Amino acid sequence: MMRDRRDRGGTRGGSRFGGGESTPKSFRWRSRVVFAVLVLAAAGLLWRAVDLQLMDHAFLAGEGNARFSRVTAIAAHRGTITDRYGEPIAVSTPVDSVWANPQELALATDQLPRLAGALKLDKNELARRVTSNLDREFLYLRRHMQPEEAAKVKALGVPGVYLVREYRRYYPSGEVVGHLLGFTNIDDAGQEGIELAFDHWLAGEDGAKRVIQDRYGRVVQDVESIRPVHPGRDLVLSIDLRIQYLAYRELKAAIREQRAKSGSVIVLDVTTGEVLAMVNQPAYNPNDRDQINARTYRNRAATDILEPGSSIKPFVVAAALASGKYDERSIVDTSPGFIRVGAKPIEDKHNLGRIDLATVLAKSSNVGMTHIALSLDPEQMWTTLTRLGFGQVTTSGYPGESAGLLPHWSHWRPIGIATMSYGYGLSVTPLQLAHAYATIGAGGNSRPVSFLRVDAIPPADRVLDERVSRELVHMLESVVSPEGTGLRAAIPGYRVAGKTGTAWKANAGGYSTDRYMAVFGGVAPATQPRLAAVVIIDEPGAGRYYAGDVAAPVFSRVVGGALRLMAVAPDAGIGKPGEGADPGVPSPSRRQVALR
Repeated sequence: MMRDRRDRGGTRGGSRFGGGESTPKSFRWRSRVVFAVLVLAAAGLLWRAVDLQLMDHAFLAGEGNARFSRVTAIAAHRGTITDRYGEPIAVSTPVDSVWANPQELALATDQLPRLAGALKLDKNELARRVTSNLDREFLYLRRHMQPEEAAKVKALGVPGVYLVREYRRYYPSGEVVGHLLGFTNIDDAGQEGIELAFDHWLAGEDGAKRVIQDRYGRVVQDVESIRPVHPGRDLVLSIDLRIQYLAYRELKAAIREQRAKSGSVIVLDVTTGEVLAMVNQPAYNPNDRDQINARTYRNRAATDILEPGSSIKPFVVAAALASGKYDERSIVDTSPGFIRVGAKPIEDKHNLGRIDLATVLAKSSNVGMTHIALSLDPEQMWTTLTRLGFGQVTTSGYPGESAGLLPHWSHWRPIGIATMSYGYGLSVTPLQLAHAYATIGAGGNSRPVSFLRVDAIPPADRVLDERVSRELVHMLESVVSPEGTGLRAAIPGYRVAGKTGTAWKANAGGYSTDRYMAVFGGVAPATQPRLAAVVIIDEPGAGRYYAGDVAAPVFSRVVGGALRLMAVAPDAGIGKPGEGADPGVPSPSRRQVALR
């Protein structure tokens, strides 16, 4: 019986584990639940995959790009500025700027001392800058480092510190061209002078590209070009760097010798209107940004105005000749050596008696000029001065150029006309004055003032009859003679026509009697003028102050040297103006001379 029970029990056990009977319902139910969960999980994963790949693809791609893809700028190279013969006088050189992500750099504060040493910055100041800009992702640490110095910073491997390639403006001739060229800011945009006037031409257009970066900011792959880079265009100026150096050297020596406050020299090509040289003292070096301030960088030759003194007399005489009331043989009676206009007496140093117009200019007679000016119609005199360019800016387009001051003739009074005839009561810029002398030298043809090289003689406006201009140039030669006030402007081998001007400087309530402005303007060679120049010496303080003593010698050395550099043939011994070479034909250029 016991065996039977065991047999029956074994049979029941076998049916439970051997499958003799059907699986319990609870097990089947649990297996179905597990299977359903697995199916649902698989379906969920499949749906999520479809959702990520199709529905949210743009969002996820954007998130990925935000972490690894960057759009970086490609800095454009600013155009080079050269002189008329291709000598570089302003170039852009590649430099590296160091920037940081403050949020990343703040996690490595222990490396700030090393970083500050490589950047040559104070470590406390660097730490302050980083911690005060934690809400930003871009912060310049130092701009415009030399590439080899920047490479040392990069080699430190400080997290969050990166390099970007930029360009810095460099001026090989330094202060010799400082006032003329101006300068750019740290972003290489023109701020003053030629750099500002032609910024639209010189400035390039930055490009852009998409790149893949690793977690350290290193570029792994260039993905695509978004915008091509367009470098700036080169600019060829009218400046002859040889003459520019010559004018700079002579002016600086004169300012030092005369202990003057300041000075300017401008040289124009009479046949084309090109500015061949423009210098000022005191000068500044545009490569040294510590020297860049408004007091030193303004171009006095174009922006400052002055009462020209007797250097204006040739143009009043031009108005007299143009009126038809006077010619070269006209006589002016200056006796008894003074004239009273209203309550003001006007005197000459000596009683010159009856003199012709050439002597009026040679002796710089204020009495003679007063007689001439008062005999002219005010409107006709004003028209002549206006057509010669006074009271208006030139066509140079130079930034900040002043128009000077020439009151309208309807406001003139006899005493104003008298003082204006010898250079008071109106104001001019050195550039205006030089342009007026160039117009006289060009036979009465006014050509546009140009800081750019011109390859053909530009058209001109006739503002004076050619006969008037040639008679005036001939009379101005008497100024640069033993009997004139400008003998020291003479140039060996060349005939010079010019005029001195020594003016008191205005101060509060009148004019100072111990502060002077010395001016000399003229043209050479007189028979066929090629160059016009103006020299300004402001407040000479070494004892001599007459323009014939302090400004005329600078004119002689600068213009004489320039004529020889340009291979202009000497004209000493040739007849009156206009009897030399063919008008409007320039002398051989440096390149042409080199071929001979």
